[in-house]
Amino acid sequence: MAEQAKWYVVHTYSGYENKVATDLEVTVENRNMTDLIQKVKVPVEQVPELKNGKERLVEHKLFPGYVMVKMIMTDDSWYIVRNCRGVTGFVGDSSKPWPLSDAEVEKLGVESDVTETSDQMTVDYEVGDNVEITAGPLEGFVGLVEKIDLKAQKVFVKVSMFGRETPAELELNQAKPL
Repeated sequence: MAEQAKWYVVHTYSGYENKVATDLEVTVENRNMTDLIQKVKVPVEQVPELKNGKERLVEHKLFPGYVMVKMIMTDDSWYIVRNCRGVTGFVGDSSKPWPLSDAEVEKLGVESDVTETSDQMTVDYEVGDNVEITAGPLEGFVGLVEKIDLKAQKVFVKVSMFGRETPAELELNQAKPL
């Protein structure tokens, strides 16, 4: 009975995940080991980000410093992965890496080829920052960020008007950092 490929987690230098994945795929192809090392994946999600008042999708790694590899564990496959430039080791014992359980594979979604999209938006300002209001009745005013609610896509600011602090609730895209 042929052994079934399992998912393993490989630790890499931070920022080298894509390079490790590419190098590993090339090495596997060149050495004709696609039967042993079947998939290499860097799980990512698309996160909407607001920068300079414009919303765009940005790719974020779900697990920085880690690459997922679906492989049949043999001495040869272990050697190829372990000696790839940028790899610091497998998750598990140094001599016997631990495969992910079926439940972990399902929860992490590493089998799917779909890139996840997060509904969580990021903005380029934070609580305590001054922002310029770019739309609405307070357009042109400057406010101090008191609270950011990413789920509701709202930012709460205090605007100084007529010598008083006035609270205002804005959409995330109605404010830009100064």
